[in-house]
Amino acid sequence: MFPMTPIAAALALFLCASALAAPTNNANTPRSLLAQAKGLPAEFEEHFFDVPLAVRVERDQQFLGEAMVVLSKDDRVTLLEFTDTGDSQIPASERDVLGSFLKQGVSLGACQGSCPDQVLAVHYNLQNSLVSIATENAERGSGALRYYALPEKGSTGLILRNQLNLNGGQEQDLGGRYGLEASSSLGNWTQRVNLQVARLGGPDDKLYHAMHELYGQRELQGNFLRLGYFTPSSEGLTRQLRSFGASPDTAAGVMFGSSDSLAIKNPTPSVYPIYVTANRQASVEIYRNGLLINTQAVSAGLQTLDTRALPGGIYEVEVRLIEDGQITSTTQDLVYKPSNWRNHEERWRYSLFAGQESKLLSNWDEQSRGDMTAGAALNYLLHPRVIVGLSARQLQGKQQLASSIDWTLANNTSLYANVYQTEDHGTGMDLQGIYNYGSGNLFATHNRSWLDTTNLYETLPDGTRVRQRNVYIGQTANTSLAINHRLNSKQSLNGRVSHSEGNVEGVGIDLGWTQRSLLLGSDASWRFSVFDRPASFSSGQARNRGVDLSVSLALGAKGEQWSGSIGTRTAREGGRDNNASLTYNKTLQNHVLQNVSVTALADTYGVGVSGLGSFSTEAFNGDAFIQRSSYNGNYTGGLNLDSTVAVGADKIVMTSQHASGGAGMIIDVETDLDDIALRADDLSGGSTTLRPGRNYVSLTAYKNSSVSFDFEGNHVPSASIQPQRARYHMNKGGVGYRKITVSRTLTVLGRLLDPQGKPLKGHHIINHASRGVSEVDGFFSMEMNAGSPTLEVRSGEQLLCQFRLDTANARSENDVLMIGDLRCTPDTLADATPAPTTAG
Repeated sequence: MFPMTPIAAALALFLCASALAAPTNNANTPRSLLAQAKGLPAEFEEHFFDVPLAVRVERDQQFLGEAMVVLSKDDRVTLLEFTDTGDSQIPASERDVLGSFLKQGVSLGACQGSCPDQVLAVHYNLQNSLVSIATENAERGSGALRYYALPEKGSTGLILRNQLNLNGGQEQDLGGRYGLEASSSLGNWTQRVNLQVARLGGPDDKLYHAMHELYGQRELQGNFLRLGYFTPSSEGLTRQLRSFGASPDTAAGVMFGSSDSLAIKNPTPSVYPIYVTANRQASVEIYRNGLLINTQAVSAGLQTLDTRALPGGIYEVEVRLIEDGQITSTTQDLVYKPSNWRNHEERWRYSLFAGQESKLLSNWDEQSRGDMTAGAALNYLLHPRVIVGLSARQLQGKQQLASSIDWTLANNTSLYANVYQTEDHGTGMDLQGIYNYGSGNLFATHNRSWLDTTNLYETLPDGTRVRQRNVYIGQTANTSLAINHRLNSKQSLNGRVSHSEGNVEGVGIDLGWTQRSLLLGSDASWRFSVFDRPASFSSGQARNRGVDLSVSLALGAKGEQWSGSIGTRTAREGGRDNNASLTYNKTLQNHVLQNVSVTALADTYGVGVSGLGSFSTEAFNGDAFIQRSSYNGNYTGGLNLDSTVAVGADKIVMTSQHASGGAGMIIDVETDLDDIALRADDLSGGSTTLRPGRNYVSLTAYKNSSVSFDFEGNHVPSASIQPQRARYHMNKGGVGYRKITVSRTLTVLGRLLDPQGKPLKGHHIINHASRGVSEVDGFFSMEMNAGSPTLEVRSGEQLLCQFRLDTANARSENDVLMIGDLRCTPDTLADATPAPTTAG
């Protein structure tokens, strides 16, 4: 940042006074800088030209940022850096383009030559220290865009996600699954592949395999087009409709429907504001289901929180007010951001498909093939509070029909109903209602449907995995009423009553009480529950009745937690099963192991032990578990692995990060510093830690944005990052590439003189790491690449001199190099190698 000298501050006050006294200038042609500076006293004029000045920059009368610039007498403006862009609504990617344009030095007036982003003219106003940029879009509508534009030249890339799941144990053959999900980008089409290989284990030792997806998809504004081999679904609907009988198998054909992939999701506030009252400057943490989802600073007094960044939906949050590092209040609030349609002019949402049932690389006998299949599903916005739905499709020669209604009866009450029928199978329905009140909510459900457990499997006591013995085919019904009630900030009650008919018969009751408190000086969470549930195979066909008391304590070192429970339930033979357990959990930082957990269990049958661990490396992540049964002493275990391979720009990387945003970027980090960590921040959301070598960053598909690079943590080394930001604009499946260089830097303090020893002001001093401008007295301060201690001096377009500094013999202190006077003479160019002309 360039400090403003006392003289510059006085100049700013003089300019403000001049602005109040100056007559109105109605001329259409902007005056030159010399003409604008005529009213300045002589002692101020030398502090106006060729020195850093603080200005405000606007594009088409929209705030772009506060900045430091240099003005020259030949009517040129050169940007040094943006100092504050917090209040700007212009995307950072667009600011980067204009910033690069201004850093080259731009002539004021009509733009000539190569002008980015339809720039027409650049003007500087002395009276209000304003740099104005006019573009071709100046008089066009400023309404918010509804859709992202696709990349002009498309994008390329390939992202492969590999998943491996294994399970087995004593007297149980190994079973597992391997899944390959691939997405690629070619032009403006996205390609998708999904392949699964599975072995069920037990007596069924057959290796099953099937291709589920092999298609290309093109995103349009509000719609998508899919061609190839896919699983028909109701993709694109706001409310999904349930159906009966056979699920949609794979088909070769075409699919078309609504799509929000290109829709711009502008953040919206909660319908009901959330208030906090702080006695002093403080911060607020917002938790949802125990997870921190947002934090923000607040001032003293009554104020509302900014809920625009919170996720959509209707849910409860816990708001913690922290003053001077201590939690002074905790409240429960409701976030109400319903995801109903915003644009009432577009009332239809739909999904259509047609093709032939087929299977590819599949040996599943149940999978159908040969029949024609087609279907349509739609949602209609009948009223801002009412969404109705209809669907009809033909699968395996059977007609499936369904209808639904989603009705928001009031701000705190909603109802959802779904009725469906399948030819030669039956009719079913779902009914759900929720009512939110000040201290809790009520949730009621009722459903009737057809149950077929023919293809369900169970594990016998000896570990053998077989088809479920109590196969049930027929109608089932379930009705339930649940309540969650908050007594105060530390206590809550919950209960559920249910009634089942069909495969499971009877009434079930669950009641629970939860409290947070302090125990042994640590935070503790208590839970007491009682239950009476219908009979099942695991309770010896007797009703399962019991009680359970558990407590969780944050004891020991940071990241450690102990929890224990004691209770009674119905045993496998129908008697009493008294049980107790003790669990130790530890979360690790900067380690391959992310979390480990060990549990010891004692019950009527004996002692059981289980262990669980999650891990993460640069190439893959996963978890594993092992258990010893207290019932028969058998050991079982499992392993889950997940890895992603990304290919783009002739580069390849294997990473543990999932491409959650649909696109990604391979980043090579080169540095001359040891053990350095960087942070890559996607301005569309998300942050990733970078290490020296090859890295992968997940990015948001379709959005024209940028990812910025900075140092991780609070202790920032004396180093520069080049470039500091990388733009991207890719389709889903696209993979970009960027190499960034991290170099150790020194702060250089010196004074620039001409051959006669007079100070040179307003000259640009440039290095690989940054650039600076000499003040009126010739002094300058800037960052310099420690590995390339060269400086070049420019005035306008002219290269005046170059220096290679002797850092070993210069006076230095705390990474600050004091080089004294530098005489700028032409003979310094004779033996110098060319240095870069731009930096920053």
